[in-house]
Amino acid sequence: MAAGGDDEVFLSLEDDEVVKSAVKPSKPVSKTEPVMEDTSYLDAEILDTSVTQLPSGTYEVTWPLLGMDCPDCASKAMGALSNMKQVTESMVSATSGDVRLSINLEAGPLAEVSSVLRSLGHAPNIEHHELVGVRAKAVAHRNAVPLQKLERLLRQQPGILDAEVSDDDRILVQLVSQANASLLKSRDEAMEHIIGTEPKYSVARSNRLRPDQWRLIGGGIALPVLLLVILAEIFGFHGSILAAIAIPGVLLGGLQMFREALASLKNRQMGFQVLTSLAVIGACVLGMWEEALIVAILVAFTAHLEGDALLKAREAMQGGLDRLPRTARKLTEENAFCVDDIVVPAQGIALPMAGVVIGSLAMAPTNQTTQSDTEMVPIDLVHPGDKLEIRSGELIPADGRIIEGKGGLDKAPLTGESVPVEVGIGDVIEAGLVLARGPVVVEVLAVGAQTRLSGLIDAVHSFRETPPRLQSGIEKFTAIWVPFVLFGAFAVWYFMFPEDWKIILLLWVVSCPCALLLATPVPHAAALSNAAHKGVIVRGGDVLERMARVNHVLLDKTGTLTSGRPTVGSVVMGKKRQLKSALQLMMGLELRSSHPYALAVVDHCTNEGIEAATLSELADIDAGVEGLHGKTKVSFIRPDKASSLGIEVEPELKAAFEDAQQLGHGASMLVKDGVGIALMTFIHDDTRDGADELIAEMYKRNINVEILSGDHQSAVSDFARSVGLPESAAHGGLSPEAKVQWVKGRSASHVTMMVGDGFNDAAALAVADVGVAVGTGESVNLEAADILIPGDDPRMLTDMVDLARKAQRTLTQNLFFSVAITLTLVFAVINQWYDQLWVGVLIHEASVILVILNGARLAQNGQAIPLLIETLRTMVQDTKEAFASFKARYLSQKADSTSA
Repeated sequence: MAAGGDDEVFLSLEDDEVVKSAVKPSKPVSKTEPVMEDTSYLDAEILDTSVTQLPSGTYEVTWPLLGMDCPDCASKAMGALSNMKQVTESMVSATSGDVRLSINLEAGPLAEVSSVLRSLGHAPNIEHHELVGVRAKAVAHRNAVPLQKLERLLRQQPGILDAEVSDDDRILVQLVSQANASLLKSRDEAMEHIIGTEPKYSVARSNRLRPDQWRLIGGGIALPVLLLVILAEIFGFHGSILAAIAIPGVLLGGLQMFREALASLKNRQMGFQVLTSLAVIGACVLGMWEEALIVAILVAFTAHLEGDALLKAREAMQGGLDRLPRTARKLTEENAFCVDDIVVPAQGIALPMAGVVIGSLAMAPTNQTTQSDTEMVPIDLVHPGDKLEIRSGELIPADGRIIEGKGGLDKAPLTGESVPVEVGIGDVIEAGLVLARGPVVVEVLAVGAQTRLSGLIDAVHSFRETPPRLQSGIEKFTAIWVPFVLFGAFAVWYFMFPEDWKIILLLWVVSCPCALLLATPVPHAAALSNAAHKGVIVRGGDVLERMARVNHVLLDKTGTLTSGRPTVGSVVMGKKRQLKSALQLMMGLELRSSHPYALAVVDHCTNEGIEAATLSELADIDAGVEGLHGKTKVSFIRPDKASSLGIEVEPELKAAFEDAQQLGHGASMLVKDGVGIALMTFIHDDTRDGADELIAEMYKRNINVEILSGDHQSAVSDFARSVGLPESAAHGGLSPEAKVQWVKGRSASHVTMMVGDGFNDAAALAVADVGVAVGTGESVNLEAADILIPGDDPRMLTDMVDLARKAQRTLTQNLFFSVAITLTLVFAVINQWYDQLWVGVLIHEASVILVILNGARLAQNGQAIPLLIETLRTMVQDTKEAFASFKARYLSQKADSTSA
């Protein structure tokens, strides 16, 4: 915009004063005319940066990582983080691909931590967000910093992982996905201080290339270079000519590998990238250009395959209350008007130019108009009262009440039910569950830690990340194995092959036990995810290992094999009494009660087609309930209280009550005018469907079964016979303390599993090798057991035993395979079965991918072959996308330089 004589008027949003500046107004910009660079930001308010306060405090933060594909990478990353003064605690997970840490912002910014992880090849796997309506040049001028240093200023702010100024003057940031509310508040306050207005974020795409894209680009360039080297050798070229052809390919193909190797050394870590980089450099020194190129290409593509295979495995494991989404689809409604393709809030004034400064904020041009639409926003920007749209198959991001639409809610993680529950307007749906069918619009009730299931979700996630004891043993072994091979390689060279130091490189390439380190966590994470899809919550891999060895199951009868809900057994009538009239009175007395017996009475009468008698003055009494039928007093009471109340009971009713007691059944008596006229018995042991199948299936798996109950021994024995157990396996009359002693005794000689309701059986569950609580995720105390099984199908116990045993078999296969591959490679190198570096690299990386895919089979729908095919297809697509991004960024920069 040219300077001139006429004044241009700006509206200040801060003090409502009209400020004049000697700037010549420009004519409206035509859509066909080139847009000139806007320099109006020079008139913006300049912030006194001397009053800017640095963030402080210690916070818990979490974000997902790219390229986190093996426990060795996680261990190296944690080693690097331990050297950072602002990190007080850290946990990097290869199975979930994220980092969790406590950070002291007084000691350093969060973006510095993210930068170190990025240098190791683990950039944040988080969407970029654009600061809506903000120009980078105006923000730089406001803060009195050069545009080139604006990114650094933004990275100093709390809650910012990375910041980027795009070629078109936008500001893009990566926001930490999970953090304390106070940190998120500090972040927004800091950003408002910097940009001069309340920050608004929208999901945007960055054209900055990720580390994995650089790796694919390098491998893609090195591949034709390798072909040129082979052709040159065929035509007789040697020496410096081959070197001139090969060196650019080696540098480009191994660029990301070399970067990560240098970062590892800088952080005092010896990663696989260091070993392969040394191998490539050694091959170049020896003039083995083909091998150097092949190793660089293999590392580039197989490392991507390895990471993508684990990513696909994680996707197969998703669901089952293990996470909350990081973004939400928020409904927005902007009241705006449009002037020459510029949208301006109704309270502001827009002038027709490429970028307009209003107060201290530079507004970006856009072609939007008044609308009601949706936008993807970070979940921490969602608040109660906001409206969100949730579509079919999406994870629900926040608790909310449906205000539009209807659908089906997958409640399997809570109830074990496989059929989605119908939901509609007015229903409340919970964050962490999946909307199986939609879409719906909800009004947000709670977000984050305030959501109803947040505690359960955190528990499930932490259980999946709890390493089994076997994993710690493997890590101790690898801690010895890796340095043994690294230094042992020199001994092998010195004593066995003193004239061939290539043997050192060959041994280094095969020494990193990535497959061995993944042998345990992937099958366990996949199995735990499979269980979670069914609603079963398992407290980590150790529980699965113990469950796979269970050979003795102790079942609490009530609530496990029976529902614990009484049903009507029989109705015994006094002499000359009518059954229908008695049932009508019973139903009338119990119609408004929620007592289990009352519910059973109402259900029974409804099924018999009985209508309740009209009663008045209903009231609870010590022995039951009473009321008036006309002018006649009627009551429904406990039979054992009849004598103390002076009620006359006929001999038939007394005998029926004694029989019920002997069988362990309950009973209630209908009394009219002080005389007992009918007795209804209640059966407590209504056998669940599948209880008899459970017993038979356990026997097929060579697992002994016993029933423990507090009921009368004769009743327990009768029930045991009905489900196929001998009387010797039925134990009645046991108090909770007696159950504990019984379980202890069995655990001394067996691997035991105790199954109960999680409350009055909590002590017995705790002393068993595996404690299983039966109930729902909404009601059962998760701390009471190792495993929580929802629903009322006891056959799920056998499903879990099968899953645990399958996980153990898969784990054993992975361990055997990975150890055999590593030892075989070392043995082959020493015996000179091969002497080419790329062979070791190829076999090493292939073994890692196979271990991941074999473990992923345990996840729901996680079949190995489809996963492998999809992984290869994705690699091709990712390579094309990487080159397209490279081309777009290069052309963009070239166009900018040409226009300049």
